[in-house]
Amino acid sequence: MLRGLYTAASGMISQQRKHDIVTNNIANVNTPGFKQGNGINRSFPEMLISRVRSGQGEPGSVPIGRLNTGVMAEENVSVHAQGDIQETHNPFDFALISNIQIAGAAFDASGKYVDANGQRVIQPQAFFTVENADGEQRYTLNGKFSVDGTGQLITPDGYRVIGSDGQPILLIDPVTQTPISNFHITKQGQFTNEDGIPIQTANNQPMSLLISRIEDPNHLVREGNGLYRLIPGEEGLARATTVDDQVEIRQGYVERSNVDSSQSMVDLMSALRAYEANQKVIQFYDRSMDKAANEVGRV
Repeated sequence: MLRGLYTAASGMISQQRKHDIVTNNIANVNTPGFKQGNGINRSFPEMLISRVRSGQGEPGSVPIGRLNTGVMAEENVSVHAQGDIQETHNPFDFALISNIQIAGAAFDASGKYVDANGQRVIQPQAFFTVENADGEQRYTLNGKFSVDGTGQLITPDGYRVIGSDGQPILLIDPVTQTPISNFHITKQGQFTNEDGIPIQTANNQPMSLLISRIEDPNHLVREGNGLYRLIPGEEGLARATTVDDQVEIRQGYVERSNVDSSQSMVDLMSALRAYEANQKVIQFYDRSMDKAANEVGRV
């Protein structure tokens, strides 16, 4: 009897996890660059149920069948589909339009391709590269940047935006030593002045954004505040984009969240109903055990 109780309890936990994921999606429906998450459930390993034979000449057991004893919320997978592009007219806002292709692969709307052998290929994605206070690289799609008092291009949370030379972007006029505000960004991420002349870094190199290509975005780990990171040992999945990659930067725009609010509400109600169903099963088992302990036991 308790096996069913544990199965229903695991169902409640998994549906609560799904509810949390969908709630987080809805809360970030207006967060620039946010990618919605999908909860994936997986059943517990199967158990073989057998009946022990009785009587002479019938040794061993008779298989009855297989049984799963519950389900668990295995992981939260991000959907890296392109979000809508919204114009803001703010020169410090940037949006990435990424459509990186792989030869022989025809990706679907979710960025996945399955070949004839059943091998799954994930579409690479482009990200802005930023740096935290410890000098560690992080990746984001939230292009609402600004300039601090020292002229560094930063994210809303103060992370430094990294250039193609691996150094923070420093928008300082070399003559007046004041922050530069009148600039343009090419589709490839190069900074130019109003006359189209490339802006130079302190090393006299053309200043441009470091746009990182992540070969498999499913390996990225959410860190909060729209940031992602790669776990140690998987840094090879990231490299700078090239002119052959179909990646475009638009200044004065931001990428909106790709959360489908209508579908999220459906998923929210579905998780709630499934949670209630498992809850009623637990209540049934509770009443059954109450009768077994307090009524049947007295007979």
